[in-house]
Amino acid sequence: MGEPAALVERRDHIMLITLNRPEVRNAVNAALTRAVGEALDEADADASVRAVVLTGAGDKAFCAGADLKEVARGEFSTEGFKPHWGFAGCVTHPIAKPVIAAVNGFALGGGTEIALWADLVVASETAAFGLPEVKRGIIAGAGGAFRLAAQLPTKAALEILLTGEPVSAADALRLGLINRVVAPDQVVPAALALAETISANAPLSVQASKRIARGISDGTIPSERAAWERTAAEGAAIMRSADAKEGPRAFAEKRAPVWEGR
Repeated sequence: MGEPAALVERRDHIMLITLNRPEVRNAVNAALTRAVGEALDEADADASVRAVVLTGAGDKAFCAGADLKEVARGEFSTEGFKPHWGFAGCVTHPIAKPVIAAVNGFALGGGTEIALWADLVVASETAAFGLPEVKRGIIAGAGGAFRLAAQLPTKAALEILLTGEPVSAADALRLGLINRVVAPDQVVPAALALAETISANAPLSVQASKRIARGISDGTIPSERAAWERTAAEGAAIMRSADAKEGPRAFAEKRAPVWEGR
C-alpha cells in the first residue's frame, strides 16, 4: 500500500495535515485529494478541533501543484470525491475552523492556490510563491487568478499573474500574501504556535468571525460563485487551444515554447 498521501495528526485542539508525497514535491494526485478532503470534513465536524495546520513533507516543496504525470497516465480518478472538495481536497472547501498553511518550500501553481485558500500563511525563508501557468499556455484554474487579485493590490497581483514569475517569501510578506517568515526548521512550530493562540479563544466566536470575514454561508462562499464560473469557462476555452498543447510539450522537451495565439 505504501505511505498515505497525507498524514493527519492531532495536537490537542489542532489538526496537523501533512501532504506526504515528498518524492514528487507533494504534487496533488487523487489519493492526496481524497485524504485532505476527508481530513477537512472531519475537522469541520469535530467540535474538539479548533484550528488546522496544513504543511508539506520534506524541505524542498510545500506543493508542486497537480501531479501531471498521473493525469497523463489516466490514473487521476475522481471517483468518491465530494463536490465541495475541489483541487487538493480544499480549494472549494471552506470550513469554519481557521486554517494555517505552513509553507516549507516552494509553492508554485497549485501550491500557491492552496496558500490563497488558507486563512493564514507562515512561510520558510526559502519559500517562493507564484502562478506560472501563463508560461505553460494554461491558466490558474484552482482559484488563483481571482483570489490573488482579491488578496493583493491589483497591480501587484497582475504582475505576478501575467508574468508568471515567482516571488520570494520576503516579497510575499511585504505584499501581504503571507503573515510571517521564519527559519526553515521553525515553519511548522511557528504555525502550530499561531494555531494555539487562536485555539485559546472561544471557538464559536472564532468560527463565526471567520464565516463573516470570508463570507461563508452553508459551507460555501456565494460571492465567489461567478468567479468560479468564469474560471471554468475561460479554462475550458484555453484547454482547447494549440498553445495549451504547446506549453506542456515545450516544458517536457526543455525548450522555449512557440506560441501561436490560437
